[in-house]
Amino acid sequence: MSAGAGIAPGSRRPPRVVIIGAGVAGLSCAHRLQSASRQARRALQIILLEASARPGGVIDTEQRDGFLIEGGPDCFISEKPWAIALCRELGIEDQLIGTNPSCRRSYVLRRGRIMPIPEGYQLMAPGRLMPFATSPILSIAGRLRAACDLILPRGRPVADESLASFVRRRFGAEVLEGLAQPLLAGIYNADPEQLSLRATMPRFLDMERNHRSVILALLLARWRGRTASAGVSGARYSLFMTLKDGLGALVERLSGGLAVGTLRPRTEVATVERGTPAVGDAGTSAPWHITTAAGEGITADAVVLAMPAHAAGRLLTRLDPALAQELQAIPYGTSVTVSLGYRQADLPRPLNGFGFVVPRTEKRSLIACSLSSVKFAGRAPDGMILLRSFLGGPAVQASGGDPARLEAMVRHDLGEILGIRGDPMVSRTCVWPQAMAQYAVGHLERVQSIDARVARHPGLALAGNGLRGVGIPDCVHSGQLAADALLDVIASPASAAR
Repeated sequence: MSAGAGIAPGSRRPPRVVIIGAGVAGLSCAHRLQSASRQARRALQIILLEASARPGGVIDTEQRDGFLIEGGPDCFISEKPWAIALCRELGIEDQLIGTNPSCRRSYVLRRGRIMPIPEGYQLMAPGRLMPFATSPILSIAGRLRAACDLILPRGRPVADESLASFVRRRFGAEVLEGLAQPLLAGIYNADPEQLSLRATMPRFLDMERNHRSVILALLLARWRGRTASAGVSGARYSLFMTLKDGLGALVERLSGGLAVGTLRPRTEVATVERGTPAVGDAGTSAPWHITTAAGEGITADAVVLAMPAHAAGRLLTRLDPALAQELQAIPYGTSVTVSLGYRQADLPRPLNGFGFVVPRTEKRSLIACSLSSVKFAGRAPDGMILLRSFLGGPAVQASGGDPARLEAMVRHDLGEILGIRGDPMVSRTCVWPQAMAQYAVGHLERVQSIDARVARHPGLALAGNGLRGVGIPDCVHSGQLAADALLDVIASPASAAR
């Protein structure tokens, strides 16, 4: 990487990068560009355009009456290093907190009852035999069918298959319906019949290819992990991490560290096109031209679209219809969270764990419910509890996104499942339309096609959750990769010759 592109000879302004979208991907991209430019002591102008009134995208933390409420994601996984590394770089590593070590248990609703998920169960497969074999979640026939994974041959090589197909052929339909589907829905809010195994959970495919049996692979990994950790005091991080004051603190640190004038909220973009032969602003030619919804024209040497794939596609319709069509073909789902704060006494059936998931077979609007104040410290005042629910399905669509109707759905379900009858002390409903990328079967082939089309437009990069990962670490990494790629493009001889 050529950190911080140099000023082209004879130009009247430094190279300019315009980033469209100030979610965590766009903010990470801007931070990376600014850091590289300062480190190299070379001028680089960065403009970060955001259509809404604030940066952060779906990361939206609110403090209210002693409750800390996350409107979007509330944590990220530590196995992917990019979010933790960014916190370290920003000087907020000491604010990272993990999950409550004394209550790391989750539950599933089965036949109207809350049951503990077998210890060691990992999304689609059991990682420990005895807890799974004795769990009442599945029938004896269902558990025996799951155990057939131990003797089944490898599946036939195929280009791709759905998550549901993989679970069904390795472990049976009962595991799919009772455990895998609700756990996967809690991550992707999507139908596992449609989701790509290779694009979402490739490690399970690798287990089958390398070890034949997924269960054997998990048992071997557990044994190796115990051997490797012998004599070690413990892992540095828990699997799920957040910040003491909420994920909004990450957004505040990223946006607050940008140079004055970099971030421009309430600036919606209408089109992104190749620059015309005419001279751009300040007397320099530029290969890119951005037009805002207000009619303002902005020239740039490079452009990053840090937004949902369908939104990026709309901006590129005139530039590259084929690329726009590929981007808009990536399906997205709407995310709905309802957070309710209660007195602990209002919860007659407390759960000693992080929350529960709800299979589709239970016919509920509720997809999952997280006990935020049990999961992470500092989420509710003493004597209070914060519940964070996720919704989906036809009932949510029928609600039209009305917060009052959505809250009523959650309170109805929680009343029947947990016995809660009183009114909440605080409530907050957040609806994020078309915000959750859903990687359908064949997604990786589509990504290859998109990459090939983007390569035809030097100075254009994509970031966000649409291509290579939906979590916060993935989005951070996508923004950083976009920054690195564009620094090289801007500093290339062809760029310097303008």
